Amino acid sequence: RADRMKGAETSGQSKYKQHKEDIVKAGRVSKLVNGCRDVLVLFHQGQLHAMDTRCYHSGGALQYGDIEEFNGQLCIVCPWHKYKITLAEGEGLYQAVEDPTAKPLRTHWRSKGVKQRIHKVTEVNGEVYVTLNDSIEAIESDVYQTETYRSVSLKAQSKPKPRK
Repeated sequence: RADRMKGAETSGQSKYKQHKEDIVKAGRVSKLVNGCRDVLVLFHQGQLHAMDTRCYHSGGALQYGDIEEFNGQLCIVCPWHKYKITLAEGEGLYQAVEDPTAKPLRTHWRSKGVKQRIHKVTEVNGEVYVTLNDSIEAIESDVYQTETYRSVSLKAQSKPKPRK
């Protein structure tokens, strides 16, 4: 794993670097990586994870979401609408009902597929490197990484609040 990271360092593929101890202390760090993508880096149960900062569903700020386990998978839960996103793959999980007429209802967890872009995290000598996932396949969280979204979002944040 470290050998692959050294190659990425020298080839310029790594887009973000931070001391691991800073991430461990904070638990979560949200950064604009390479001037183009807002990425959330998490440290949870001894593991580092990185994903797009905004939830695929409605743009909720995932840095404020709880981390919980569902169906044996660690997930971040969006604080806005409680969408569950796996840390490992970015899959959206939902609770399916087997037979809605049966009482009591029997549910189980299912995947909606990959909805949140996950980025590669590598640690070398106490430094954490995040390499952006540059897959050309569109993923739903991509919509919140566009210049259009950023400009609309900034305008909304900078509007003066009406006086009462």
